[in-house]
Amino acid sequence: MLRWLSLLIALASLAASAKDLTLRTVQQSGSAVKYDPDGSPPRPGLCIEILHAVEKADPGLRFSGLDQQVPLKRVERLLADGLVDAFFCLLKSPERERQWRYVPVPLYTIRHVIVQRADDPRNLDTLAELAASSQRKPVLVARGTVLARRLLAANVAITEVGSEREALQMLTLGRADVIYGQDINLLRHVAENKLGDKVKLGRTVFREDSQFLAVRADLPAAYEGRLTQALRRLERDGTLRQLAEKYR
Repeated sequence: MLRWLSLLIALASLAASAKDLTLRTVQQSGSAVKYDPDGSPPRPGLCIEILHAVEKADPGLRFSGLDQQVPLKRVERLLADGLVDAFFCLLKSPERERQWRYVPVPLYTIRHVIVQRADDPRNLDTLAELAASSQRKPVLVARGTVLARRLLAANVAITEVGSEREALQMLTLGRADVIYGQDINLLRHVAENKLGDKVKLGRTVFREDSQFLAVRADLPAAYEGRLTQALRRLERDGTLRQLAEKYR
């Protein structure tokens, strides 16, 4: 009897996963590594590639709303208000976890690093040293990010900017001395703008974090289960690792 019951449950789960399901999402503006509307077809952005890999892993699953590009703060409001169902990719923080849930499969890892001008002789290896340096010129950091909040919590004076590209322009013009950001983003912009001889990466990794798929707080458990299963499949077959390496 138990065997038949288990079989029926398994068949019901399989039937549910075969049903067509469309989840609402958006693209994040100002983050070309994650979502790059101007990128070439082979490199549309890491998070959009992960999204399409999920659709391929679960052919009945689709995402709508990719024609919308909104800033990070707006992404957070949409998730908190339940106006989008899912968003690729977000870092975790206690404040965020009170407002929505995260699918428990890491998408890729980022490292917190700094960028300085190439002729800056200082080694800033701790948040305390960054805080002291920031009293002269605030540290540049992407607007509205978890990184910005962590710097403020460490008493680092910051100036929030719209993108890493903007931050690098300010740095090379001498309007700031330090950028604090995600290695994968900063390295891409340094390479694209041919700034390798003008700026340098600091020698310290201040922290490592994983990006996750975020879902609205009241998303049905069955929907989250489908997302989790698809991402587990991509984790096992190496797709998530391969995509992350493609953008480093």
